[in-house]
Amino acid sequence: MKPRIDWVLFTSSVGLIVAVCIPMALAPERSSEVVGAMYQWIAGELGLLYQWMVVAATVVLAVIAFGKFGRIRLGGEHVEKEFSDLSWMSMLFCAGIGAGIMYWAPIEWAYYLDTPPFGAEPNSPEAQEWAATYGIFHWGLSAWTLYCLPAVAIAYPYYQRKIPYLRLSTALVGLCGDDIANKPLGRIVDFIFIIALVGGTGTSLGLATPMIAACVAKLFGIEQTRWLEYAVVFMAVALFACSVFRGLNKGIKLLSDVNMSMAGVFALFVLFTGPTLFALKHGTNSLGIMVQEFIRLNTWTDPVLQTNFVEDWSIFYWAWWLAYGPFMGVFVTRISRGRTLRELILGMIGFGTMGCAIFYITVGNTAMWMDLEGLVPARELVAAGEADQAIASIIGALSFQPLPLIAFILVSWIFVATTYDSASYAIAASATRRLEAGQNPQRWHRVFWAFALAVLPIALMLMGGLEAIKSSVLVVSLPLLVIGVAMMVSLFRTLREKPLKPDSAG
Repeated sequence: MKPRIDWVLFTSSVGLIVAVCIPMALAPERSSEVVGAMYQWIAGELGLLYQWMVVAATVVLAVIAFGKFGRIRLGGEHVEKEFSDLSWMSMLFCAGIGAGIMYWAPIEWAYYLDTPPFGAEPNSPEAQEWAATYGIFHWGLSAWTLYCLPAVAIAYPYYQRKIPYLRLSTALVGLCGDDIANKPLGRIVDFIFIIALVGGTGTSLGLATPMIAACVAKLFGIEQTRWLEYAVVFMAVALFACSVFRGLNKGIKLLSDVNMSMAGVFALFVLFTGPTLFALKHGTNSLGIMVQEFIRLNTWTDPVLQTNFVEDWSIFYWAWWLAYGPFMGVFVTRISRGRTLRELILGMIGFGTMGCAIFYITVGNTAMWMDLEGLVPARELVAAGEADQAIASIIGALSFQPLPLIAFILVSWIFVATTYDSASYAIAASATRRLEAGQNPQRWHRVFWAFALAVLPIALMLMGGLEAIKSSVLVVSLPLLVIGVAMMVSLFRTLREKPLKPDSAG
């Protein structure tokens, strides 16, 4: 049966997006104040809940991956994997991190070096070690557990119980029954998912667009204007609309495979043409600190000094990952048929963590070395609110120009596209009434959401500033905390209700 649009969910989601974005565009300063005040309240009063969520998700996934349920093969024992391991990893990585890592890897250390955690002195050797480590932590194992939990919670009932709804509400069948998607509660959950995803992807494009525009301006020696940023948005939208239209194999998979290769080559180029020993020493040291201090990093609430470091950074990141998590759950479910739950969990968390760490070790440490050696005033630019110019200056200072700038622009642009074509696919799937395993949402539906996803980033750019972007993602992620707890309870209830059978275990 041809997939049909869920018009109630479709129209209500579009209506709310328009209702939110119009005032943001018409009154950007006032909107920024309101959203910023909401951020301060949520981070200060409820931020601890985000940290507890990370710890709980890590424990739940470890229990499943290393227990008897880890042997369950999605779709049945004899179902073959739809995608190769390399393509599967490329798609989940490109969808999950997008251009965000291209933005944060070159400059995140700058914030921590000037305002380090744990009471360290700014610009001290201790601050330098934390600066090289904290980015890897924020993009590491803890972050990917927030991606992986929804994937497991959706994939198991979708494939093993044949639930014909590729939606976030599918993760709650253990609590609310197999027809949850048609109940008012299910509609509310899927509505929250769509709004949170629009907010999360809006954050990514809101950060990536000025960065790409700054690099384009530096490449061609022209002025970075608002119109240049708008042009970058529409070029990215056009690319991922085309990719979505072509489908998974000819669009998303192809772009992901190409971009993973380009990104890997770029990271190696930066490593071997830059301060190789500096990057590797700091990288090795950072990985050691991560292992030694993993529990401390996840549970540090800064109760004594109260510097707001946790609220400004860790809570923001957990909210961002949480907003993206259900989307990753829907998308990874679609591409993971034939994999065991153990493969799904260890593959997502392991490969995702490793890929992000490579970028921070190569690009991040190289950028920090440039600043410390006086080659690029990165910290000055970041402190002045010109992070996009800092990134363009760092990439522009690499050897063999203009090749690094061209490569950085292309990789970032395609990263944006692969994230947004995956996101538009996930939203279209959620706003489709029934979607059996192997089916895809209608093409026009996917293309529509590809263009709709560009609305919020434009509004956020009008509001201006990193704080407005950070605030928006925290606000939209709040309801997902409650859904996340329900998801974990539902998952274990579903696993217990359906005993392991020969046709479902590998």
